[in-house]
Amino acid sequence: MGTDNRFELLFENLMDRFKKDLPNYLTYHNAAHTRYVLDKARLIAKEEKVEGDQLELVQIAALYHDSGFLNGMVDHENEGCEIAKAELPLYGFSALQIQEICQMITATKIPQRPQNLLGRIVADADLEYLGTDLFDLGSQRLFDELRNFNTSLTHMEWLKIQIGFLESHQYHTDYCQEFRQPKKMEHLARLKEEFLTAR
Repeated sequence: MGTDNRFELLFENLMDRFKKDLPNYLTYHNAAHTRYVLDKARLIAKEEKVEGDQLELVQIAALYHDSGFLNGMVDHENEGCEIAKAELPLYGFSALQIQEICQMITATKIPQRPQNLLGRIVADADLEYLGTDLFDLGSQRLFDELRNFNTSLTHMEWLKIQIGFLESHQYHTDYCQEFRQPKKMEHLARLKEEFLTAR
């Protein structure tokens, strides 16, 4: 099985399961988010000069990083690792490669603590949108998702959560630090202003 071919098979299989098996109330953690993170992982990997076999592992980790939601909300990163461990050997991935993939999946867990460059790439791809014009859309989708579990969550409470998150978040790759951090700080300043004027 060619490496291009096996990725396409894994991609189609997982996207199909997301569409069929993920609940509709996951307005943020869904197939569209995974496709976005995969796209950004490729972009950041290219900028960080990662290619070949290493690039394939980055793509697989990005593809599987939220697969754990198929098993439920709790500890979804570890659940995603378990899914990867069960499925990837069937596609010719070695135990060592799967261990690397799991390290990258775990790197997306908040607070993010990536162990190496590949982990930094996938961690940044997962939250790349924080430093883009898609921030408000992503924020709204996450708010809608969280409201499904906590109907009393108010807009002001969400503002405070977002401000705290943006203040504590840091990008890990040179690319995102240069090209996404400035816009993220603009979003943070705007949210703080909105919070102060709304009080």
